Amino acid sequence: MPDVFENIAAAPPPMLEMIAHVLELRASIPQQQEMLRTYLGDIDFPDGAEVLEIGCGTGAVARVLAAWPKVGHVLGVDPSPYLIDRARALSRLPNLAFEVGEGRALVSKEGSFDVVILHTVLTHVQQPETMLAEAHRVLRPGGWLGVCDGDFATATLATGDLDPLEVCVHAFVDGFVNDRWMVRRMSALATAAGFEVSPLRSYGLVETAKPGLSLTWVDRGVDVLVSRGRISPDLAAALTAEAKRRAEAGAFFGYMAYASLVGRKGQAGR
Repeated sequence: MPDVFENIAAAPPPMLEMIAHVLELRASIPQQQEMLRTYLGDIDFPDGAEVLEIGCGTGAVARVLAAWPKVGHVLGVDPSPYLIDRARALSRLPNLAFEVGEGRALVSKEGSFDVVILHTVLTHVQQPETMLAEAHRVLRPGGWLGVCDGDFATATLATGDLDPLEVCVHAFVDGFVNDRWMVRRMSALATAAGFEVSPLRSYGLVETAKPGLSLTWVDRGVDVLVSRGRISPDLAAALTAEAKRRAEAGAFFGYMAYASLVGRKGQAGR
Protein backbone atom coordinates (compact mmCIF):
# COMPACT_ATOMS: atom_id res chain seq x y z
CA MET A 1 0.00 0.00 0.00
CA PRO A 2 1.54 3.35 -1.03
CA ASP A 3 2.30 5.99 1.56
CA VAL A 4 -0.84 8.14 1.75
CA PHE A 5 1.33 11.27 1.80
CA GLU A 6 2.71 10.44 -1.65
CA ASN A 7 -0.64 11.37 -3.23
CA ILE A 8 -2.12 13.42 -0.43
CA ALA A 9 -3.89 15.83 -2.77
CA ALA A 10 -6.21 12.96 -3.72
CA ALA A 11 -6.78 11.65 -0.18
CA PRO A 12 -10.44 11.51 0.96
CA PRO A 13 -11.67 14.13 3.48
CA PRO A 14 -11.81 11.75 6.49
CA MET A 15 -8.18 10.80 5.92
CA LEU A 16 -7.17 14.46 5.59
CA GLU A 17 -9.04 15.34 8.78
CA MET A 18 -7.18 12.60 10.63
CA ILE A 19 -3.82 13.74 9.24
CA ALA A 20 -4.51 17.35 10.23
CA HIS A 21 -5.39 16.22 13.74
CA VAL A 22 -2.21 14.14 14.05
CA LEU A 23 0.01 16.97 12.79
CA GLU A 24 -1.33 19.40 15.37
CA LEU A 25 -1.23 16.74 18.10
CA ARG A 26 2.41 16.00 17.32
CA ALA A 27 3.28 19.70 17.43
CA SER A 28 1.83 19.96 20.95
CA ILE A 29 4.14 17.27 22.41
CA PRO A 30 7.01 18.76 24.46
CA GLN A 31 9.53 16.19 23.17
CA GLN A 32 8.68 17.14 19.59
CA GLN A 33 8.94 20.84 20.40
CA GLU A 34 12.38 20.33 21.90
CA MET A 35 13.61 18.50 18.78
CA LEU A 36 12.49 21.40 16.63
CA ARG A 37 14.05 24.06 18.84
CA THR A 38 17.31 22.13 19.03
CA TYR A 39 18.02 21.85 15.33
CA LEU A 40 16.67 25.30 14.52
CA GLY A 41 19.19 26.53 17.08
CA ASP A 42 21.95 24.98 14.95
CA ILE A 43 21.04 27.28 12.03
CA ASP A 44 22.56 30.75 11.77
CA PHE A 45 19.51 32.69 10.60
CA PRO A 46 20.51 36.00 8.99
CA ASP A 47 18.63 39.16 9.89
CA GLY A 48 15.32 39.28 8.04
CA ALA A 49 15.70 35.68 6.89
CA GLU A 50 13.47 34.45 4.08
CA VAL A 51 12.44 30.91 5.09
CA LEU A 52 10.74 28.14 3.12
CA GLU A 53 9.13 25.09 4.72
CA ILE A 54 8.52 22.28 2.24
CA GLY A 55 5.67 19.93 3.19
CA CYS A 56 4.25 22.30 5.79
CA GLY A 57 0.98 20.42 6.41
CA THR A 58 -1.18 22.41 8.81
CA GLY A 59 1.58 24.95 9.39
CA ALA A 60 2.55 23.95 12.93
CA VAL A 61 6.30 24.21 12.24
CA ALA A 62 5.87 27.26 10.01
CA ARG A 63 4.18 29.08 12.90
CA VAL A 64 7.24 28.43 15.07
CA LEU A 65 9.54 29.61 12.29
CA ALA A 66 7.57 32.83 11.83
CA ALA A 67 8.21 33.72 15.48
CA TRP A 68 11.88 32.62 15.45
CA PRO A 69 14.52 35.31 16.07
CA LYS A 70 15.78 37.13 12.94
CA VAL A 71 13.17 35.55 10.65
CA GLY A 72 11.62 38.07 8.29
CA HIS A 73 9.14 36.00 6.29
CA VAL A 74 8.10 32.34 6.06
CA LEU A 75 6.47 30.56 3.14
CA GLY A 76 4.95 27.12 3.71
CA VAL A 77 4.19 24.88 0.72
CA ASP A 78 2.30 21.61 0.64
CA PRO A 79 0.68 19.61 -2.19
CA SER A 80 -2.63 19.29 -0.30
CA PRO A 81 -5.12 22.15 -0.80
CA TYR A 82 -7.00 20.89 2.26
CA LEU A 83 -3.95 21.15 4.53
CA ILE A 84 -3.03 24.56 3.11
CA ASP A 85 -6.56 25.81 3.85
CA ARG A 86 -6.23 24.45 7.39
CA ALA A 87 -2.81 26.10 7.78
CA ARG A 88 -4.22 29.46 6.72
CA ALA A 89 -7.13 29.11 9.12
CA LEU A 90 -4.79 28.35 12.04
CA SER A 91 -2.50 31.33 11.49
CA ARG A 92 -2.97 35.06 11.11
CA LEU A 93 0.70 35.97 11.47
CA PRO A 94 1.62 38.83 9.13
CA ASN A 95 4.97 37.34 8.10
CA LEU A 96 3.61 33.87 7.25
CA ALA A 97 2.07 32.72 3.97
CA PHE A 98 1.04 29.36 2.55
CA GLU A 99 0.82 28.04 -0.99
CA VAL A 100 -0.13 24.77 -2.64
CA GLY A 101 3.06 23.40 -4.12
CA GLU A 102 5.07 20.28 -4.88
CA GLY A 103 8.43 20.16 -3.12
CA ARG A 104 10.07 18.25 -5.96
CA ALA A 105 9.11 20.95 -8.48
CA LEU A 106 9.11 24.29 -6.67
CA VAL A 107 7.97 27.38 -8.56
CA SER A 108 10.33 29.63 -6.56
CA LYS A 109 13.28 31.13 -8.41
CA GLU A 110 16.84 30.05 -7.81
CA GLY A 111 18.38 31.69 -4.76
CA SER A 112 15.11 32.91 -3.24
CA PHE A 113 15.57 31.78 0.38
CA ASP A 114 18.05 31.93 3.23
CA VAL A 115 16.75 28.82 5.01
CA VAL A 116 14.80 25.75 3.85
CA ILE A 117 13.20 23.39 6.37
CA LEU A 118 12.09 19.79 5.73
CA HIS A 119 10.40 18.57 8.91
CA THR A 120 9.28 14.91 8.81
CA VAL A 121 8.87 15.03 5.04
CA LEU A 122 11.59 12.99 3.34
CA THR A 123 10.42 9.62 4.73
CA HIS A 124 7.11 10.18 2.93
CA VAL A 125 8.29 10.99 -0.59
CA GLN A 126 9.66 9.00 -3.46
CA GLN A 127 12.83 10.47 -4.93
CA PRO A 128 13.87 12.46 -1.83
CA GLU A 129 17.05 13.36 -3.70
CA THR A 130 14.94 15.45 -6.09
CA MET A 131 13.40 17.37 -3.18
CA LEU A 132 16.83 18.01 -1.67
CA ALA A 133 18.10 19.19 -5.06
CA GLU A 134 15.19 21.64 -5.24
CA ALA A 135 15.97 22.88 -1.72
CA HIS A 136 19.55 23.46 -2.82
CA ARG A 137 18.43 25.30 -5.97
CA VAL A 138 16.14 27.79 -4.20
CA LEU A 139 18.68 28.59 -1.46
CA ARG A 140 20.99 31.56 -1.76
CA PRO A 141 24.75 30.88 -1.62
CA GLY A 142 25.56 30.25 2.03
CA GLY A 143 21.91 29.35 2.75
CA TRP A 144 20.92 26.79 5.35
CA LEU A 145 19.02 23.49 5.20
CA GLY A 146 17.33 21.98 8.26
CA VAL A 147 16.01 18.41 8.10
CA CYS A 148 14.39 16.32 10.82
CA ASP A 149 12.67 12.97 10.44
CA GLY A 150 11.62 9.84 12.22
CA ASP A 151 13.57 6.60 11.98
CA PHE A 152 10.44 4.56 11.43
CA ALA A 153 12.41 1.30 11.46
CA THR A 154 12.67 1.81 15.23
CA ALA A 155 8.96 2.49 15.89
CA THR A 156 7.60 0.09 18.50
CA LEU A 157 4.80 -0.45 20.99
CA ALA A 158 6.03 -3.85 22.15
CA THR A 159 6.46 -4.61 25.82
CA GLY A 160 7.53 -8.21 25.18
CA ASP A 161 7.80 -10.94 22.57
CA LEU A 162 4.83 -11.53 20.25
CA ASP A 163 3.10 -8.34 21.34
CA PRO A 164 -0.06 -7.99 19.21
CA LEU A 165 0.20 -4.19 19.14
CA GLU A 166 3.47 -4.52 17.23
CA VAL A 167 1.49 -5.76 14.21
CA CYS A 168 -0.41 -2.46 14.31
CA VAL A 169 2.88 -0.53 14.20
CA HIS A 170 4.13 -2.50 11.20
CA ALA A 171 0.86 -1.90 9.36
CA PHE A 172 0.91 1.81 10.22
CA VAL A 173 4.46 2.22 8.90
CA ASP A 174 3.64 0.23 5.78
CA GLY A 175 0.63 2.41 5.01
CA PHE A 176 1.91 5.83 6.01
CA VAL A 177 5.67 5.83 5.32
CA ASN A 178 7.44 5.54 1.98
CA ASP A 179 10.91 4.69 3.31
CA ARG A 180 11.26 3.60 6.93
CA TRP A 181 15.07 3.59 6.59
CA MET A 182 15.51 7.06 5.07
CA VAL A 183 17.04 8.66 8.18
CA ARG A 184 19.97 6.26 7.89
CA ARG A 185 20.72 7.65 4.40
CA MET A 186 19.83 11.27 5.17
CA SER A 187 23.40 12.57 5.48
CA ALA A 188 24.49 10.88 2.26
CA LEU A 189 21.46 12.22 0.39
CA ALA A 190 22.04 15.79 1.57
CA THR A 191 25.75 15.60 0.74
CA ALA A 192 24.97 14.27 -2.75
CA ALA A 193 22.61 17.24 -3.25
CA GLY A 194 25.55 19.59 -2.71
CA PHE A 195 25.23 20.52 0.97
CA GLU A 196 27.99 20.73 3.54
CA VAL A 197 26.39 18.59 6.23
CA SER A 198 26.73 18.57 10.01
CA PRO A 199 26.76 15.30 11.97
CA LEU A 200 23.33 13.90 12.73
CA ARG A 201 21.68 14.80 16.02
CA SER A 202 19.68 11.98 17.59
CA TYR A 203 16.49 12.19 19.61
CA GLY A 204 13.84 9.82 20.88
CA LEU A 205 10.10 10.05 21.38
CA VAL A 206 9.07 7.97 24.40
CA GLU A 207 5.44 7.85 25.50
CA THR A 208 4.19 6.00 28.55
CA ALA A 209 1.79 8.00 30.72
CA LYS A 210 -0.86 9.78 28.65
CA PRO A 211 0.44 8.64 25.22
CA GLY A 212 -0.48 10.83 22.28
CA LEU A 213 1.28 10.34 18.95
CA SER A 214 2.21 6.68 19.39
CA LEU A 215 -1.35 5.82 20.40
CA THR A 216 -2.47 6.99 16.96
CA TRP A 217 -0.19 4.35 15.41
CA VAL A 218 -2.65 1.73 16.64
CA ASP A 219 -5.68 3.47 15.15
CA ARG A 220 -3.95 4.03 11.84
CA GLY A 221 -2.45 0.55 11.79
CA VAL A 222 -5.75 -1.25 12.34
CA ASP A 223 -7.35 0.89 9.64
CA VAL A 224 -4.70 -0.33 7.21
CA LEU A 225 -5.20 -3.96 8.29
CA VAL A 226 -8.99 -3.77 7.95
CA SER A 227 -8.78 -2.06 4.55
CA ARG A 228 -6.55 -4.89 3.30
CA GLY A 229 -8.88 -7.56 4.64
CA ARG A 230 -6.21 -8.83 7.03
CA ILE A 231 -8.33 -8.51 10.18
CA SER A 232 -12.00 -8.06 11.02
CA PRO A 233 -13.49 -4.86 12.44
CA ASP A 234 -14.07 -6.78 15.68
CA LEU A 235 -10.38 -7.60 16.01
CA ALA A 236 -9.50 -4.00 15.14
CA ALA A 237 -11.74 -2.81 17.97
CA ALA A 238 -10.11 -5.29 20.35
CA LEU A 239 -6.61 -4.06 19.46
CA THR A 240 -7.51 -0.41 19.96
CA ALA A 241 -9.20 -1.34 23.25
CA GLU A 242 -6.04 -3.09 24.40
CA ALA A 243 -3.96 -0.01 23.62
CA LYS A 244 -6.34 2.20 25.59
CA ARG A 245 -6.37 -0.31 28.46
CA ARG A 246 -2.58 -0.16 28.69
CA ALA A 247 -2.66 3.63 28.63
CA GLU A 248 -5.22 3.78 31.42
CA ALA A 249 -3.33 1.17 33.46
CA GLY A 250 0.02 2.93 33.10
CA ALA A 251 1.39 -0.01 31.10
CA PHE A 252 1.68 1.65 27.68
CA PHE A 253 5.04 2.05 25.93
CA GLY A 254 5.64 3.78 22.61
CA TYR A 255 9.02 4.68 21.16
CA MET A 256 10.64 5.95 17.97
CA ALA A 257 14.04 7.46 17.26
CA TYR A 258 14.38 10.73 15.35
CA ALA A 259 17.37 12.49 13.80
CA SER A 260 18.13 15.93 12.42
CA LEU A 261 20.85 17.47 10.34
CA VAL A 262 21.82 20.95 9.31
CA GLY A 263 23.37 21.56 5.90
CA ARG A 264 24.75 24.61 4.15
CA LYS A 265 24.97 25.58 0.52
CA GLY A 266 28.45 26.69 -0.49
CA GLN A 267 29.13 30.40 -0.81
CA ALA A 268 29.89 29.85 -4.48
CA GLY A 269 26.44 28.30 -4.93
CA ARG A 270 27.75 24.76 -5.34
